[in-house]
Amino acid sequence: MAGLIKKHFPKSTIVFLGRNYTKDVIALSEHVDEFINYDDLEKLSPEERIAELKKINADVFVHVFPKKEIAQLAKSAGIPLRVGTKNRIYHWLTCNKLINLSRKNSDLHESQLNFKLLSFLNIETSVSLTSVSDYYGFTKVPILNSDHKQLIDPNRFNVILHPKSKGSAREWGIDNFEKLIELLPKEKFKIFISGTEQEGKLMPELLKNKNIIDLTGKLSLQQYIAFINAANGLVAASTGPLHIAAALNKKAIGLFVPKRPMHPGRWMPIGKNASFVVFDKDCVDCKNGKDCNCIIKINPKQIVDLLE
Repeated sequence: MAGLIKKHFPKSTIVFLGRNYTKDVIALSEHVDEFINYDDLEKLSPEERIAELKKINADVFVHVFPKKEIAQLAKSAGIPLRVGTKNRIYHWLTCNKLINLSRKNSDLHESQLNFKLLSFLNIETSVSLTSVSDYYGFTKVPILNSDHKQLIDPNRFNVILHPKSKGSAREWGIDNFEKLIELLPKEKFKIFISGTEQEGKLMPELLKNKNIIDLTGKLSLQQYIAFINAANGLVAASTGPLHIAAALNKKAIGLFVPKRPMHPGRWMPIGKNASFVVFDKDCVDCKNGKDCNCIIKINPKQIVDLLE
């Protein structure tokens, strides 16, 4: 969204209001001029929050991720143009520009839905999936420190496997990742396992495998991003690392179920070398909204073939 705005309004200043954990990702984009940490704002009194937001002297506030408290804050701060969707009742009370946008039954990708929120600018907001990555602007990638850089093998394909998702996506399962590791030719691939320290504790047997390098809990987000940039590919469910790898033009392979709203049509990784896999796009249980683990039926050999 920031990239599309900058394309049409290159002299605009774009401020991103987000949680602290998103800061290092937002810092990658050349299109974002300033970051405000909402975690810090929440610690302030209501009066102090309003004062902080007034300091920005913003002309427009776009509610991409709808949150009632933020909608009320933007109105209280007197921001002249406040943009939200029509299907949030509180936006009728707090916004003065309402966009007719429903995500629930849409066939558009999440990124394409977000572009639609910019229709008030009277610019073309129908962006094809193949063009979305043109707007990332991820040019400010941090430098990988020497200790981690030495782990990268210039003579092999360096692939990061990210088995867990912190509950944000259906997971492929540790057993499948173990099978994938066994199938990947060791002379061709150097394999890394990533995740948080807590996630590492959930897969102790996998991390004992002599054919992998354990990165769990060992990298800051900045260094993890730098490591993804230095590697060649990444395999994961629908998680942040998958989308970062896609945006950095790595061979990013996403593992999905076809169930709405978590299906790849909505959340596939978008990048020049990104792809996704589902076991059965017509899975009956997924189509009927039932809990389904058809993702675990994805054959590890299929992932090997994609990586090769």
